[in-house]
Amino acid sequence: MAQRTVLFVLFDGMQSLDVTGPLEVFAGAEQHTPGTYRLRTASLDGAPVRTSSGLTVVPDETLARAEAPHTLLVPGGQGTRRPDVRLTDWLREHGPRAERLVSVCTGAIRLAEAGLLDGRRVTTHWAYSDKLARDHPAVEVDPDPIYVRDGQVSTSAGVTSGIDLALALVEEDLGRDTALAIARHLVVFLRRPGNQAQFSAQLAAQTARREPLREVQHWITEHPADDLSVENLAARARLSPRHFARAFQTETGMTPGRYVDRVRLEHARRLLEDTSDGIEEISRACGYGTPEGMRRAFVKALGTAPSEYRRRFHPTPAH
Repeated sequence: MAQRTVLFVLFDGMQSLDVTGPLEVFAGAEQHTPGTYRLRTASLDGAPVRTSSGLTVVPDETLARAEAPHTLLVPGGQGTRRPDVRLTDWLREHGPRAERLVSVCTGAIRLAEAGLLDGRRVTTHWAYSDKLARDHPAVEVDPDPIYVRDGQVSTSAGVTSGIDLALALVEEDLGRDTALAIARHLVVFLRRPGNQAQFSAQLAAQTARREPLREVQHWITEHPADDLSVENLAARARLSPRHFARAFQTETGMTPGRYVDRVRLEHARRLLEDTSDGIEEISRACGYGTPEGMRRAFVKALGTAPSEYRRRFHPTPAH
C-alpha cells in the first residue's frame, strides 16, 4: 500500500487536542504498520503557533511548501473565530486536491469559509452548529453525531471525537485489527460509531430545577424497563400528566417521551456493546418489550438493526 501523507494545518488559537489526538492515532498506525503514513504539520508562515491553552507548537514547514496530502486535517479552537483570509484562500485552492478532507470541532467553520462544505452533510461542536448553519446555508449541518462522513469530506464534533474519526479512517485504510490495537494502546474505545450522539441522554437534557422532576429523571435512567408513560411519571412527581409534561419539557429541554426514548436506546447500546445478552433479553431489559420494537427504535435513530450494531461495535476479546 502506498504511503499516505497526512497534513495537519496549524494556526494560532487552535485547540491542541484537535491536532494531537488524531496525530497520535495516525502515529500509532505508522508504528504498527511502518510505511503507512507520513505525518506533517504546517502553518501559513512556518512560524510556531500558540494553542488556545497556551501550548506552543512548532510546525514542520510552511503551507506554501507542503506537498499535496492524501489527508488534510483542519483543527478547531478559538482561532476559528478570527477568519484569516490567507488561510481561507489556501484551503480553497488546496482542499479539493486532498483525497480526504477532515475537520475536528470548529475546523468545519474554516472549511465552510473556503466553500468546501457546500452541499455536504457535516457536523461540528454542538455549541457552534447553529452558527455554522446560519452563516453557511448551503451546508447541511447535523448537530447530533460525533462525526459525519460525506464523500471525501469528514467532519467531527468537539475535541475527543477527532480521535474517533481518526480511528475510523485508520480502520478504513488498514482494517479493524490495526485500529483496535491503536485504540487499546491509547486506552480509548474503538466502538464509538459516528452516529453516536454528542451527548448521553442525561447530558443532552438539562437537569431539572425542581426536585420531583430531577427524581423522575434519575428514575427513568435507573428503570428503563418499567412503565414510563407520562401518566406514571407524572404520578411519581405528584403532578397532573398535563402539568408534568409541560414542566418537564420546560426544565429539561425535551419531552418526557423523547427523554425515555434516549435513555432506552443508550441503555440498549451499552448492553449490546458490553454484554453477551441475547437480543430478546436486552429488548425486555430496556423497555422495548420485543426484539421487533427494539429493532424499529434502532433503525429510526441509528439507521441499523441491533444485531448489526453489535456485530460492528462489540469489542473483540484480547488475545
